[in-house]
Amino acid sequence: MTPDEEAIKRGAAATITIVYDNNQYDRRLTTAWGFSCLVKVPKKTILFDTGGDAEILLANMQELGIRASEIDAIVLSHIHGDHTGGLKGFLKQNSRVTVYLPRSFPTHTKQDITSCGAEVKNVHEPEELFEGVFSTGELDGGIKEQSLLVRTSEVSFIITGCAHPGIVNIAEKAREIAGNKIYLAMGGFHLSGASGSQISYIAESLLRLGVREIAPCHCSGDETRRLFKDCFGSKNYIDAGLGKKITIS
Repeated sequence: MTPDEEAIKRGAAATITIVYDNNQYDRRLTTAWGFSCLVKVPKKTILFDTGGDAEILLANMQELGIRASEIDAIVLSHIHGDHTGGLKGFLKQNSRVTVYLPRSFPTHTKQDITSCGAEVKNVHEPEELFEGVFSTGELDGGIKEQSLLVRTSEVSFIITGCAHPGIVNIAEKAREIAGNKIYLAMGGFHLSGASGSQISYIAESLLRLGVREIAPCHCSGDETRRLFKDCFGSKNYIDAGLGKKITIS
């Protein structure tokens, strides 16, 4: 039994392990621009995004003791290569998965996936993908993107790829779908290069929405990470990066 499976057996709602990111956390692993994380809930193991390079993705997974064969489904946030580039190489290791992607993905991309033997499911509106696991539906921020929402009886959490539609908009939508508070928001927030005042306003907006813990990584930027830590406090700020594991009780 893996550590994640043991945590789930002990009653954890979910475990999240970042397996591809440009921010270092576990120095055994290879950083690269992009994002991917493994989400384990009681009945499913989900790979959210696949990073930009299959070789790096699979090597990091192997180092972390994660087998491609244990993954049931892949959820792709949006079309950019730093989130989809590892998909084809992964499917060579395990094509017995369902790939949930925004309906707006090009037809040729969907055909490439099915030609590898995997099943494609188009997502447009918010929907429950598995028990307690939802897509926000594809939201439009210039780039159409879906985020992953996991709902427990008490609280929920969201994972974003790049948050092109805006992290506050995504959190609002997720709260509407979940019907309870968003305890944790994590992933890429697309704020690299944003002004300090803009970043602080977004952090304060998330707090007003009831977001308790925050874990920005990937395209969030160092200034975002610093200001969010100041705003949320060191107790509720999670230093997210490659190899970081988060357990949701």
